[in-house]
Amino acid sequence: MCLALPAKIIAIDETTDMAIVALGEVKKEVSIALVEDVKIHDFVLIHVGYALNKISPEEAERTLKLFAEAGLTDESVNL
Repeated sequence: MCLALPAKIIAIDETTDMAIVALGEVKKEVSIALVEDVKIHDFVLIHVGYALNKISPEEAERTLKLFAEAGLTDESVNL
């Protein structure tokens, strides 16, 4: 089973197809090579350093809420 987390894109380097994403206070560099037409403030699902696809802010919030209810994330994580 794979687990992908929703995160918000906060910076993009188009020359390398890399972006900085944020999930609460955690920031990470990920590849955006697999996702077309991403922009700053978009939400993406990330897995092992890659953005897999874009999702809506509402879907990101619902997913994080479910993760928190299952004890997989801290309920204080803010997008």
